[in-house]
Amino acid sequence: MRRANIIKLVTLVLLVAAAVALSIKPLVDPVKGIPLGLDLRGGVHLVLQAEPNKNGTPITTDDMDKAKAIISKRVNDLGVSEPIVQADYDKKRMVIDLAGVTDPDKAVDILKTTAKLTFRDPQGTVVLQGDELKDAKGGQGQDQGYVVNLTFSSDGAKKFGDLTTKYIGQRIGIYLDDKLLTNPTVNTPILNGQAEITGYATLEEAANSAVLMRSGSLPVSMTIAEKRQVGASLGIDSLHKSIKAGLYGLIFIFLFMLVFYRLPGVVADFSLIVYGLIVLWIFWMFRVVLTLPGIAGFILSIGMAVDFNIIIYERVKEEVRAGKSLRAGVEAGFSRAFITVIDAHVTTFIAAMTLYYFGSGSIRGFALTLGVGIIASLFTAITFTRLVLRLIVGTSSKIKTTWFGVRREV
Repeated sequence: MRRANIIKLVTLVLLVAAAVALSIKPLVDPVKGIPLGLDLRGGVHLVLQAEPNKNGTPITTDDMDKAKAIISKRVNDLGVSEPIVQADYDKKRMVIDLAGVTDPDKAVDILKTTAKLTFRDPQGTVVLQGDELKDAKGGQGQDQGYVVNLTFSSDGAKKFGDLTTKYIGQRIGIYLDDKLLTNPTVNTPILNGQAEITGYATLEEAANSAVLMRSGSLPVSMTIAEKRQVGASLGIDSLHKSIKAGLYGLIFIFLFMLVFYRLPGVVADFSLIVYGLIVLWIFWMFRVVLTLPGIAGFILSIGMAVDFNIIIYERVKEEVRAGKSLRAGVEAGFSRAFITVIDAHVTTFIAAMTLYYFGSGSIRGFALTLGVGIIASLFTAITFTRLVLRLIVGTSSKIKTTWFGVRREV
């Protein structure tokens, strides 16, 4: 039995060491690793203010939801990784964080543009709108110029076919936000639901226009209320300082646990490594964007994980001082500490979720990482730490209580 416990303990240590070694590369990969937020990676923070409707109708929650969906689609089409798009319904604003954006001015122009696409007859009357589009793609035309190729929905194809049939030999106008894009002459009816907008100077210009047309028009006009750019070098500097501070803190915690709790302190340090792996892999799997407040939440959860270990170890020491064996003391200590640990986890988790629900931006990032850390801490405290201590006290009957910080030999 004792030999089996030793084998299990050694196997567990080797598995954790292998997990640490295999986790380093995927977790820190600049492309596929844990996504970094604006303050760590650099980029642009943008606040768009919804302008009152010209007809006097109020801006509704539905309008804000539609605007959020359209802006999110535009951001995704721009290829921005892990964007943050949030609606402030009270102030009628959209808060957008675009990490890693190299051309913020282009991104801002695309996001705030209303992008109302219309097709007008020779008299200037709107006869077809962009909501009838199925797709829009930028590309190169037959004359080596750049174009946007449009594909209409079934209803849009019929309307466009009727339009081009009715106005053969005349010009129809294609407008984006009342700006004339092209004014072609209709030579033959176009019944296949395809159209082409010409006159773009570059492929990028055509592609950007396609993004606007494809995403649809915003239900309300937007103006820039705030624009703040964070340089990549500043973000990298913040990241390095955060990592440095975190490492110093971990070293101090490891030494503290070793000095005051001895063998259980070693177990606590070992459990913290497992805890950290679990949290980081959760961040990686669910693409949790890591920001400076998020790192603060993670570090706070590490401190709480240590606190939970201390509560458990103090209960174990009390049981051993009362005359119980180490094995019985571990079992009784965990049982006594269980309710306290659960209460502390639940109350902290409720606080984190309250912050996440009612907060915004960096507050939600802090609350999310704290909440994830609390769940992982609960798992390691009542399962992994307990398992390792059971294996240790089961390896030999000659383990001294002084190794647990209690001056009494078994």
